[in-house]
Amino acid sequence: MAVKLVFLGKLAELAGAAERQVAAPLDWDGFLAQCDSALGDAVADSRVKVALNGVLVADRRALQAVDGDEVALLPPVSGG
Repeated sequence: MAVKLVFLGKLAELAGAAERQVAAPLDWDGFLAQCDSALGDAVADSRVKVALNGVLVADRRALQAVDGDEVALLPPVSGG
């Protein structure tokens, strides 16, 4: 039973990979507990968006992912 984590942009660099499988079920606190300090600090930024199965999560603290779900973490977009 696993949840697929997808890291985009700079978050993939901090995570060391674009994807990672973690044990299900997974909530936000459980996700943070698996992060090293650099990744944890980056995803703590309120501009980082979280999507569950392609749908943005309004309150990431309410994240509840189960077996087969995909959680994507989207860094803030920078423009020029």
